[in-house]
Amino acid sequence: MSNTPICITIAGSDSSGGAGIQADLKTFAAHNCYAMSVITASTAQTHLGITDIQPLPSHH
Repeated sequence: MSNTPICITIAGSDSSGGAGIQADLKTFAAHNCYAMSVITASTAQTHLGITDIQPLPSHH
C-alpha cells in the first residue's frame, strides 16, 4: 500500500494553464500527491481575459 496521498480537484479547465484544473494539478504535483480531476467547464481565453465558457453536461 502506497503512502502517497490522493487528491481530487473539481473545477473548470483553463486553456491558458494559469488557473483551474491545470493549476490545481501543478499544486498537487508540488506536494507529491496522486492527482485526479473532474472537469466542470472549458474556457476559451488568453492572458487578456476569458472569451467563452462552455459548461460540461453532468450526464448524456
